[in-house]
Amino acid sequence: MNIRPLHDRVIVRRKEEERTTAGGIVIPDTATEKPSMGEILAVGNGKITDSGDVRALEVKPGDTVYFGKYSGTEIKVDGEELLIMREDDIIAVVE
Repeated sequence: MNIRPLHDRVIVRRKEEERTTAGGIVIPDTATEKPSMGEILAVGNGKITDSGDVRALEVKPGDTVYFGKYSGTEIKVDGEELLIMREDDIIAVVE
């Protein structure tokens, strides 16, 4: 990947959700919502504080995270849809 986020931004790849129910019913793409879970692919250097210091991000590449439903900006890189969002938009890290 030839893209690097700036400051406190991260690049996230959405995780695919299951398309079948427990009973075996297949859910069409038009009826599913976009997942709010993804994997961090790249992180910026950190947030610049009011004093001018750089605070490192708490997430790192490879982390699985939850984020808000309408968080981030969608971009296409090498034909793949990714999200760029601020660290503040991340709700939780899955451990």
